[in-house]
Amino acid sequence: MMERIAEASPRFKARVAGVLYFFSLLTAGFTEKFVHGRLNYAGGYIAILGMAAMTLIFYDILKPVNRSLSLLAVFVAFVGLTFEALRLQPQGLNIALVFHGFYCILVGYLIFRSTFLPRILGMLMAFAGLAWLTFLSNPLVNYLSPYNLVSGLLGDVSVFLWLLVMGVNAQRWKEQAGTVGASIRT
Repeated sequence: MMERIAEASPRFKARVAGVLYFFSLLTAGFTEKFVHGRLNYAGGYIAILGMAAMTLIFYDILKPVNRSLSLLAVFVAFVGLTFEALRLQPQGLNIALVFHGFYCILVGYLIFRSTFLPRILGMLMAFAGLAWLTFLSNPLVNYLSPYNLVSGLLGDVSVFLWLLVMGVNAQRWKEQAGTVGASIRT
């Protein structure tokens, strides 16, 4: 199945990334609110696997913009997902959300620099990243809550809703991917 996705059009990949994001978000929210015990862990791990798959697909979409930064974003996301999977929260801080904040800033920059997604989405994603970075300090999180949560979700959801509904401009994606490929060959 991953081979099919690798060969698929960029618009299809974007829509799959959007579906995986919303599936993960809904699974995490539902299990956190309504499920307890071992099923809560299972739902959390399913959400994490969905986010990991979405991250890899989104890497493939954004690598024509800057392969190194896109790979760094994947690394940062996977570190955060590892913290989430192990449920590590040193000193009560949600480190997974901090790593997600750095991921959002990197992805926001890549979206802003892309020619195949609207720049406003990049700005919204970077703003979401700043909101998630407030989780570095419990007093700051408590002071800014719920505005930091709303800002973070607004940026995340707007990007992935765009991907789900509109996808990417496939022609511009191919042009940007083609110029990257041409510069690597020379």
